[in-house]
Amino acid sequence: MFRKIPATVITGFLGAGKTTLIRNLMESAGGRRIALIVNEFGDVGVDGDILRGCGNEACGEEDIVELANGCICCTVAEDFIPTMQALIERDAPPDHIIIETSGLALPQPLVRAFGWPEIRTRVTVDGVVTLVDARAVADGRFAHDPAAIEAQRQADDMLDHETPLSELFEDQLACADMVVINKTDLVKEEDCAALEADIARHVRPGVSIVRTAHGRLPTDVLLGIGAAAEADMAGRSAPHHDHGDGDHHHEHDHDDFTSFLVETGEIADQAVFLEALREVIAAHDVLRLKGFVPVTGKPLRLAIQAVGPRVESWFERPFAPDEERQGRLVVIGQAGLDQVAITGALAEAAGRRAA
Repeated sequence: MFRKIPATVITGFLGAGKTTLIRNLMESAGGRRIALIVNEFGDVGVDGDILRGCGNEACGEEDIVELANGCICCTVAEDFIPTMQALIERDAPPDHIIIETSGLALPQPLVRAFGWPEIRTRVTVDGVVTLVDARAVADGRFAHDPAAIEAQRQADDMLDHETPLSELFEDQLACADMVVINKTDLVKEEDCAALEADIARHVRPGVSIVRTAHGRLPTDVLLGIGAAAEADMAGRSAPHHDHGDGDHHHEHDHDDFTSFLVETGEIADQAVFLEALREVIAAHDVLRLKGFVPVTGKPLRLAIQAVGPRVESWFERPFAPDEERQGRLVVIGQAGLDQVAITGALAEAAGRRAA
């Protein structure tokens, strides 16, 4: 079956930790062939060199492209579209494309570019990930070094918008499918909680907000969101558009996320089970859930992909003659998920029928 190449857009101000996040992602790519488009204008050359040192065979020299002609959202036709065409038309195209935007980029125009005829049938926006510098935002500065941001702005002759940092920050949040609060080791827990609550007021319903330090997050949390953002632009613009002390560290590493497998029997009622699944996800703050289940009377497996409260399902392939009709669902979330309660709730939901 034809499958579009997924692309993840990673945005955030200069210094928020985008490159570190990507480097960590590359080191746990799991054999995926990942192509990188780097557009941190004003820091050209540095990001590419760091990423080439990732030491992963899936990260080859030819898979890293630096767009040095200015802010990516202002050079879509001249730079971005031809670069994407070159990547997807290779004899061995990438499994996933990561795009690191300039901190000055408005993410909405970039996401809309995925609807251009040249690429829209071949690639899709898997998700927009916005990185937030916890210390800078807690201090009211939005970015670690506002002077460096201004120098970046002045150096970019192609920049066609003079959006203030506060409004750029709102744009990045409004377009996000996931917000990553980075550098949480530099702020107190109460400051981080207040920041998270404030961010929640600026993002669309269902957007995941996760915390980390040093850009460390599991690949399965960042990739595979399945947002198809280019076809879901409603609400991705901020309202202003017409169209610490260090004594309490709250650091999240891979060990602060957990995943486990839940096996189920046949599902008695597909619609009832999917609705129960949404309730379980909301009640237990599950980040991701994916897998398949058998449905009584159906020869095909029901595939399930859930990101936050958004649950998608489709019948994929028949069960093989010797294959056990058993469901397998992988649940992913931050540490502390109640595995017993979630497993029990899913088992109970599997046998439930409409009243």
